[in-house]
Amino acid sequence: MTVSEQGQTMTPVDTVETGEAGPGPSWRAGIRRAIRMGSRPGPWKRGPVLAALALLLGLLMLLHAEIPNRIGNLGSLVETFLPWFGLFVPVLLAGALWRRSASGVAALLLPVLVWLNLFGGLLGDRSHPGGDLTVVSHNVGAENPDPSGTVRDLIASGADVLALEELSEQARGTYERGLAEAYPHHTVQGTVGLWSRLPLSDVRPVDIKTDVGPLGATKPADVKLHDNRALRATVATERGPLAVYVAHLGSVRVNPRAGFWTTHRDRGAQALAEAVAAEKNERVVLLGDLNGTGDDRAFAGITARLRSAQREAGDGFGFSWPAAFPMARIDQILVRGVKPRSSWVLPATGSDHLPVAARISW
Repeated sequence: MTVSEQGQTMTPVDTVETGEAGPGPSWRAGIRRAIRMGSRPGPWKRGPVLAALALLLGLLMLLHAEIPNRIGNLGSLVETFLPWFGLFVPVLLAGALWRRSASGVAALLLPVLVWLNLFGGLLGDRSHPGGDLTVVSHNVGAENPDPSGTVRDLIASGADVLALEELSEQARGTYERGLAEAYPHHTVQGTVGLWSRLPLSDVRPVDIKTDVGPLGATKPADVKLHDNRALRATVATERGPLAVYVAHLGSVRVNPRAGFWTTHRDRGAQALAEAVAAEKNERVVLLGDLNGTGDDRAFAGITARLRSAQREAGDGFGFSWPAAFPMARIDQILVRGVKPRSSWVLPATGSDHLPVAARISW
C-alpha cells in the first residue's frame, strides 16, 4: 500500500480484486504435474535396456552350445564358467527394481528358469549312505611346499584308491615313501600315479600327448613335450575287477593371440575318450585333473560314456580350483558300471587344487 500527500491510503491497481475467477498459482502447478505424469512412461515401458539384457542373458545360457569356438574358443570359455552367469540375475533385478521396471522384472524369468534347469539340481545334497569303495583324486601341485603334509591329509581321507596328478621328480619319493604303508600297491607313470589298498594289475600308460604348441604351431619332432600324463590299471576288488584311469590333461591358457587356448587339452580329451570307449571292463572309474568342467563341449566324448559322481551324488557344485577361491570343477571323478553313493571335496592341502572324493557301490 502507498500513502498520498493528503494521508489517504491508496491500493495499487495490479492488486485490486475484480471479482473475476482466474487461473491461480496452485491451479497452474496442478496442470504442470498432470502433464509430467502423462508424459512419464508406465512401469511396462521403463527400463527397456534392462529387459533386453535379461533376455540376452537367458538366451546366452540357453543356447551356450551354439556359441562357436572358431573365435578364440569362446564357447568353451563361456561353458567353463557357465554357473557363474547366474550372478547377473540379482544385479539386473536390483536395476529393474530401482527403475520400477515391470518389463525388466518379467524378462528376468527367462534366465532364472534356464539357470534352474541347468544347475538347480546341484543346489541340494544328493548323497546317499553306504558304498563299497572310496576313491580320491588330487592334483598335488608341482610347486606344493609341503608334500609331507599332503601325504598325511590324503591318508586321513580314508581312500581305498588314490590318484595323484602333477607329480614332480623332486617330490615323487616323498609320496612313495609316505604312502607305502597305507597303500602297499602303487604305480607311477610319468607325472601321474595310482595308490591302492587292493592289488593292481594290467598297468599301462595311456598316450594323451600332442605335438601342438601353445599357439597351435607344430613343434619339431626332437623337442620333448611332456612326460606321460595318463595311466590305466585294474583294481582287484571283492566284487570283481575295476578299471581305473588316471589322467592329467593339458593346461588351458587365455592368450591375446589365441584367445582361450585349449588345443593340447582338447586333443588329450579326445585320446582319453577313445581309450575309454575301447575299454572292455564293464566297471570303469576315471580320476584326474581334466582342466575343464563337465559343461565344456570338449569333453562330450568322455561324458557320453561316463557319468559324473559329483553331479549324481554330490553336495553343491563341488568346485575344486583354485583352492583359495574355488570357481570351477576341473578335478573329476567319472564312472561307468558302478553307482556313486556320495561325492565331496576335501580340505585344502599345499596344492592349488582341492582333493575330490567319492564313495561308489556295485
